[in-house]
Amino acid sequence: MTRKSPEAAAIGLAICVMGTVETVAVARRTGFDFLVVDMEHGRIGLDQMTDICVAGLLAGLPVYARVTGPASPDIARVLDCGATGVIVPHVDTLQQAEAIVEKTRFLPTGSRALPGPLAITGFEPVPVAELVDKAEASTQVIAMVESLSGLEAAEQIATLDGIDGLMIGSNDLAAALGCPGDIANDAVVEAFAAIGRAAKRKGKTFGVMGLPPERVREQALDFGARMIVATNEINLLFEGAQRTLGDFRKITERG
Repeated sequence: MTRKSPEAAAIGLAICVMGTVETVAVARRTGFDFLVVDMEHGRIGLDQMTDICVAGLLAGLPVYARVTGPASPDIARVLDCGATGVIVPHVDTLQQAEAIVEKTRFLPTGSRALPGPLAITGFEPVPVAELVDKAEASTQVIAMVESLSGLEAAEQIATLDGIDGLMIGSNDLAAALGCPGDIANDAVVEAFAAIGRAAKRKGKTFGVMGLPPERVREQALDFGARMIVATNEINLLFEGAQRTLGDFRKITERG
Protein backbone atom coordinates (compact mmCIF):
# COMPACT_ATOMS: atom_id res chain seq x y z
CA MET A 1 0.00 0.00 0.00
CA THR A 2 1.56 3.28 -1.11
CA ARG A 3 1.37 6.54 0.79
CA LYS A 4 -1.77 8.41 -0.32
CA SER A 5 -0.65 11.85 0.77
CA PRO A 6 2.79 13.49 0.82
CA GLU A 7 1.72 15.00 4.13
CA ALA A 8 1.48 11.57 5.75
CA ALA A 9 4.42 10.21 7.72
CA ALA A 10 6.84 8.01 5.79
CA ILE A 11 6.85 4.35 6.83
CA GLY A 12 10.10 2.40 6.62
CA LEU A 13 11.35 -1.16 6.88
CA ALA A 14 14.60 -2.10 8.60
CA ILE A 15 16.84 -4.73 7.00
CA CYS A 16 18.95 -6.64 9.54
CA VAL A 17 19.87 -9.99 7.99
CA MET A 18 18.69 -10.37 4.40
CA GLY A 19 21.20 -8.10 2.75
CA THR A 20 20.24 -8.71 -0.87
CA VAL A 21 18.92 -6.38 -3.54
CA GLU A 22 15.70 -8.39 -3.73
CA THR A 23 14.62 -6.80 -0.44
CA VAL A 24 14.55 -3.45 -2.25
CA ALA A 25 12.20 -4.78 -4.91
CA VAL A 26 9.86 -6.31 -2.32
CA ALA A 27 9.84 -3.19 -0.15
CA ARG A 28 9.23 -0.94 -3.14
CA ARG A 29 6.44 -3.13 -4.50
CA THR A 30 4.65 -3.45 -1.17
CA GLY A 31 4.69 0.31 -0.66
CA PHE A 32 7.29 1.08 2.00
CA ASP A 33 8.58 4.63 1.73
CA PHE A 34 12.19 3.95 2.75
CA LEU A 35 14.58 1.28 4.01
CA VAL A 36 17.01 1.29 6.92
CA VAL A 37 19.99 -1.02 6.61
CA ASP A 38 20.79 -1.93 10.21
CA MET A 39 24.55 -2.20 10.60
CA GLU A 40 24.32 -1.80 14.37
CA HIS A 41 22.46 -4.97 15.33
CA GLY A 42 22.40 -7.02 12.15
CA ARG A 43 24.96 -9.00 10.17
CA ILE A 44 24.97 -6.73 7.14
CA GLY A 45 28.32 -5.22 6.22
CA LEU A 46 29.41 -2.43 3.93
CA ASP A 47 29.39 -4.50 0.73
CA GLN A 48 25.80 -5.64 1.13
CA MET A 49 24.73 -2.19 2.28
CA THR A 50 26.22 -0.68 -0.88
CA ASP A 51 24.31 -3.13 -3.09
CA ILE A 52 21.06 -2.28 -1.32
CA CYS A 53 21.72 1.48 -1.56
CA VAL A 54 22.50 1.41 -5.28
CA ALA A 55 19.42 -0.76 -5.90
CA GLY A 56 17.41 1.76 -3.90
CA LEU A 57 18.68 4.63 -6.04
CA LEU A 58 17.68 2.79 -9.20
CA ALA A 59 14.27 1.89 -7.76
CA GLY A 60 13.55 5.34 -6.38
CA LEU A 61 13.47 4.06 -2.79
CA PRO A 62 15.52 5.99 -0.19
CA VAL A 63 17.90 3.81 1.82
CA TYR A 64 19.35 4.92 5.16
CA ALA A 65 22.23 3.18 6.92
CA ARG A 66 22.20 2.83 10.70
CA VAL A 67 25.82 2.64 11.81
CA THR A 68 27.11 1.36 15.16
CA GLY A 69 27.36 4.70 16.94
CA PRO A 70 28.98 8.15 16.96
CA ALA A 71 32.49 6.64 16.83
CA SER A 72 31.75 4.40 13.84
CA PRO A 73 34.46 4.58 11.16
CA ASP A 74 31.74 4.09 8.53
CA ILE A 75 29.69 7.24 9.15
CA ALA A 76 30.96 9.07 6.07
CA ARG A 77 31.70 5.93 4.10
CA VAL A 78 28.08 4.77 3.99
CA LEU A 79 27.25 8.10 2.35
CA ASP A 80 30.08 7.66 -0.16
CA CYS A 81 28.64 4.21 -0.97
CA GLY A 82 25.19 5.51 -1.83
CA ALA A 83 23.10 5.78 1.35
CA THR A 84 20.41 8.45 1.26
CA GLY A 85 21.29 9.23 4.83
CA VAL A 86 22.99 7.98 7.95
CA ILE A 87 21.19 7.19 11.20
CA VAL A 88 23.57 7.40 14.16
CA PRO A 89 22.45 5.64 17.37
CA HIS A 90 23.39 6.55 20.94
CA VAL A 91 23.97 10.26 20.37
CA ASP A 92 24.16 11.42 23.97
CA THR A 93 25.83 14.84 23.85
CA LEU A 94 26.14 17.98 21.77
CA GLN A 95 29.83 17.20 21.32
CA GLN A 96 29.05 13.83 19.76
CA ALA A 97 26.55 15.45 17.41
CA GLU A 98 29.12 18.07 16.42
CA ALA A 99 31.62 15.31 15.61
CA ILE A 100 29.00 13.59 13.43
CA VAL A 101 28.39 16.80 11.50
CA GLU A 102 32.14 17.19 11.08
CA LYS A 103 32.34 13.74 9.46
CA THR A 104 29.24 13.92 7.27
CA ARG A 105 29.20 17.46 5.91
CA PHE A 106 31.54 19.11 3.47
CA LEU A 107 33.19 22.46 4.12
CA PRO A 108 32.24 24.91 5.49
CA THR A 109 29.77 23.03 7.72
CA GLY A 110 32.02 20.01 8.29
CA SER A 111 35.24 18.51 7.00
CA ARG A 112 34.06 15.42 5.10
CA ALA A 113 36.70 14.34 2.61
CA LEU A 114 35.86 14.79 -1.05
CA PRO A 115 35.08 11.37 -2.56
CA GLY A 116 35.40 10.14 -6.11
CA PRO A 117 32.33 9.63 -8.31
CA LEU A 118 29.25 8.83 -6.23
CA ALA A 119 26.28 6.57 -6.79
CA ILE A 120 23.97 9.60 -6.59
CA THR A 121 25.48 10.90 -9.85
CA GLY A 122 25.36 7.48 -11.52
CA PHE A 123 29.13 7.37 -10.91
CA GLU A 124 29.60 10.04 -13.55
CA PRO A 125 32.65 12.21 -12.84
CA VAL A 126 31.32 15.72 -12.26
CA PRO A 127 32.96 18.99 -11.17
CA VAL A 128 33.70 19.14 -7.46
CA ALA A 129 31.27 21.99 -6.81
CA GLU A 130 28.45 20.07 -8.49
CA LEU A 131 29.34 16.89 -6.62
CA VAL A 132 29.29 18.68 -3.27
CA ASP A 133 25.98 20.41 -4.05
CA LYS A 134 24.29 17.16 -5.06
CA ALA A 135 25.70 15.24 -2.11
CA GLU A 136 24.67 17.88 0.42
CA ALA A 137 21.20 18.21 -1.07
CA SER A 138 20.58 14.46 -0.95
CA THR A 139 22.17 13.63 2.41
CA GLN A 140 20.15 13.21 5.59
CA VAL A 141 21.87 12.94 8.97
CA ILE A 142 19.66 11.60 11.77
CA ALA A 143 20.72 11.46 15.43
CA MET A 144 19.11 8.77 17.58
CA VAL A 145 18.10 9.68 21.14
CA GLU A 146 18.16 6.61 23.38
CA SER A 147 19.43 7.67 26.81
CA LEU A 148 18.81 10.12 29.63
CA SER A 149 21.77 12.25 28.58
CA GLY A 150 20.54 12.21 24.99
CA LEU A 151 17.10 13.29 26.15
CA GLU A 152 18.62 16.19 28.08
CA ALA A 153 20.74 17.21 25.08
CA ALA A 154 18.02 16.79 22.43
CA GLU A 155 17.29 20.50 22.10
CA GLN A 156 20.98 21.34 21.67
CA ILE A 157 21.51 18.52 19.17
CA ALA A 158 18.55 19.74 17.12
CA THR A 159 20.04 23.24 16.86
CA LEU A 160 23.03 22.05 14.85
CA ASP A 161 23.30 22.83 11.17
CA GLY A 162 23.99 19.50 9.51
CA ILE A 163 21.72 17.46 11.77
CA ASP A 164 18.48 16.90 9.85
CA GLY A 165 16.46 15.02 12.41
CA LEU A 166 16.05 13.27 15.74
CA MET A 167 14.91 9.65 15.95
CA ILE A 168 13.94 7.78 19.10
CA GLY A 169 15.10 4.26 19.80
CA SER A 170 11.95 3.32 21.71
CA ASN A 171 13.14 0.27 23.63
CA ASP A 172 16.50 1.69 24.68
CA LEU A 173 14.94 4.97 25.78
CA ALA A 174 12.27 3.17 27.81
CA ALA A 175 14.97 1.08 29.50
CA ALA A 176 17.03 4.19 30.25
CA LEU A 177 13.98 5.73 31.93
CA GLY A 178 13.65 2.68 34.17
CA CYS A 179 10.73 1.22 32.23
CA PRO A 180 12.17 -1.65 30.18
CA GLY A 181 9.53 -3.01 27.83
CA ASP A 182 6.93 -0.47 29.03
CA ILE A 183 6.86 1.89 26.08
CA ALA A 184 3.42 3.24 27.04
CA ASN A 185 4.63 4.36 30.49
CA ASP A 186 3.81 8.02 31.17
CA ALA A 187 7.49 8.89 31.62
CA VAL A 188 8.33 7.38 28.24
CA VAL A 189 5.44 9.14 26.52
CA GLU A 190 6.54 12.47 27.98
CA ALA A 191 10.09 11.85 26.74
CA PHE A 192 8.73 11.24 23.24
CA ALA A 193 6.78 14.49 23.49
CA ALA A 194 9.86 16.43 24.62
CA ILE A 195 12.00 15.13 21.77
CA GLY A 196 9.22 15.80 19.28
CA ARG A 197 8.96 19.37 20.56
CA ALA A 198 12.71 19.87 20.27
CA ALA A 199 12.68 18.69 16.66
CA LYS A 200 9.68 20.85 15.76
CA ARG A 201 11.10 24.00 17.35
CA LYS A 202 14.28 23.66 15.30
CA GLY A 203 12.55 22.63 12.08
CA LYS A 204 14.04 19.14 12.11
CA THR A 205 12.48 15.80 11.20
CA PHE A 206 11.18 13.69 14.08
CA GLY A 207 11.26 9.91 13.70
CA VAL A 208 10.61 6.83 15.81
CA MET A 209 11.77 3.23 15.71
CA GLY A 210 10.41 0.31 17.72
CA LEU A 211 6.82 1.41 18.39
CA PRO A 212 3.97 -1.08 17.93
CA PRO A 213 1.25 0.18 15.58
CA GLU A 214 -1.26 0.76 18.38
CA ARG A 215 1.11 3.34 19.93
CA VAL A 216 2.04 5.22 16.75
CA ARG A 217 -0.81 7.74 16.76
CA GLU A 218 -0.58 8.75 20.41
CA GLN A 219 3.17 8.50 20.84
CA ALA A 220 4.56 9.55 17.46
CA LEU A 221 2.17 11.22 15.03
CA ASP A 222 0.58 13.42 17.70
CA PHE A 223 4.08 14.70 18.51
CA GLY A 224 4.92 15.48 14.88
CA ALA A 225 6.71 12.31 13.76
CA ARG A 226 7.41 12.18 10.02
CA MET A 227 9.46 8.97 9.88
CA ILE A 228 8.19 5.67 11.28
CA VAL A 229 10.43 2.59 11.12
CA ALA A 230 7.66 0.02 11.36
CA THR A 231 9.48 -3.30 11.72
CA ASN A 232 12.29 -5.39 10.24
CA GLU A 233 12.37 -8.10 7.63
CA ILE A 234 12.92 -10.92 10.14
CA ASN A 235 9.78 -9.95 12.04
CA LEU A 236 7.85 -9.96 8.77
CA LEU A 237 9.22 -13.38 7.85
CA PHE A 238 8.41 -14.82 11.28
CA GLU A 239 4.92 -13.34 11.41
CA GLY A 240 4.16 -14.42 7.85
CA ALA A 241 5.49 -17.92 8.51
CA GLN A 242 3.41 -18.27 11.67
CA ARG A 243 0.27 -17.09 9.92
CA THR A 244 0.73 -19.27 6.84
CA LEU A 245 1.69 -22.35 8.84
CA GLY A 246 -1.30 -21.83 11.11
CA ASP A 247 -3.63 -21.64 8.12
CA PHE A 248 -2.26 -24.89 6.71
CA ARG A 249 -2.32 -26.64 10.11
CA LYS A 250 -6.01 -25.82 10.46
CA ILE A 251 -6.70 -27.50 7.12
CA THR A 252 -4.43 -30.54 7.43
CA GLU A 253 -5.31 -31.41 11.04
CA ARG A 254 -9.06 -31.39 10.69
CA GLY A 255 -10.60 -34.67 11.80
